[in-house]
Amino acid sequence: MDVMRSRFPQDLLSQDPSQDPPGGAPDPLAESGEASPRGAPSYLDGQLLVAMPGMADERFSRSVIYLCAHSAEGAMGIIVNKPASDLNMPDLLVQLDIIEKDDAIRLPHRIGHMPVLMGGPVESSRGFVLHTPDFHIEQSTLLIDEGICLTATIEILRAIADGRGPESAVLALGYAGWQAGQLESEIQANGWLHCPADPDLIFNTTLETKYDRALRGIGIEPAMLSTTAGHA
Repeated sequence: MDVMRSRFPQDLLSQDPSQDPPGGAPDPLAESGEASPRGAPSYLDGQLLVAMPGMADERFSRSVIYLCAHSAEGAMGIIVNKPASDLNMPDLLVQLDIIEKDDAIRLPHRIGHMPVLMGGPVESSRGFVLHTPDFHIEQSTLLIDEGICLTATIEILRAIADGRGPESAVLALGYAGWQAGQLESEIQANGWLHCPADPDLIFNTTLETKYDRALRGIGIEPAMLSTTAGHA
């Protein structure tokens, strides 16, 4: 996967109108103050979605998604357990001219091994950094829940590269989006389990174990999970 500078403008959230999310998915940072309709599930922003074994959409098979926004208008989340194909943080920083190619090998281990995730199928040219709240950019960083923030400007990548960034972070390309009522319907159809988010799981660099860890955190042994299980 060749990520060119044109795919990462100064504002990683700057949106090309020609790439509007399909199906009317909400803008990732849009907020709504509307209350839940009677009988509807509570809004789940700040929680994890864990795909059930019967997930029909292969793009979300065995996915663990951190929900960044959920309202009457829809939902937006970041897949936190699937790597971006053939892309790592040092190469990305070089391609964005944040560091020189010769400096990539000298990055601290923590930065050089920071995951670059396939955050979802919507607008995969847009970058989103989930990180600990010890880093903040005025009018750019959104506190989603205790222990987890979202920043989507290239400045956070510069800060990470020169050692001024957050203690823990993951970069995701793209996001998962749901229209109004779509996520609620999928949950009721046993497509997803949901549970409180665990920052240790989100920021862990061992991606292949996150799905089973998320299930065990709910109290479910992965081998025993069936497609008929209900909510966590």
